Amino acid sequence: MTIRLPKLDVIPSRVLVDSNIIFDVANDDPEWFDWSAGCLRMLKRSRLLTNPLILAEVSLLAENPEEVADLVTRLGLQRMQLPWSASFMASKAFLAYRRAGGSKTAPLPNFYIGAHAQVSGLTLLTRDVRCYQTYFPKARLITPDTTT
Repeated sequence: MTIRLPKLDVIPSRVLVDSNIIFDVANDDPEWFDWSAGCLRMLKRSRLLTNPLILAEVSLLAENPEEVADLVTRLGLQRMQLPWSASFMASKAFLAYRRAGGSKTAPLPNFYIGAHAQVSGLTLLTRDVRCYQTYFPKARLITPDTTT
C-alpha cells in the first residue's frame, strides 16, 4: 500500500500535533501509522508542539507521567501552554456546535485545540478534519485531505 503524504507549498515553522497523530505512532496503528509517521518526518524542520489537553488525551496510553514524557521526547514535541484567548474562542465554537445540533454537553478538547491553533497562528497536524474545518475555518490544517 502506498501512502499519500500531504503536499505543502511551504513547510510551516510551528505545528501543533493532535493526539490522533501521536496515538497512531505510539500504537503502531495498522491503518494510519505510515501516514502519521511520514508527516512527522516531513515536518522535522518545523517546531512540533503539544499542549496540556493533547497531553491529557495521550496520557491514556501511559501508566505514569514518565512514559508520557518519554513519548513526547521520542517524537520531538515541545510543550506549549494554552493561550487564555483560546478559552473564549473554544466556548463560542462549542456553542455554534450545540446550536447546529451537536450532542456533546461539555466543551471537548478538540474545541480548545482548534482555538489554540487558530489564535496562536499554528498549523495543526490532525486526522480530525470536520470539527476543525467547520468551527475554526482560519486554522491552517495538515490532514489526509491536504492536497496543496
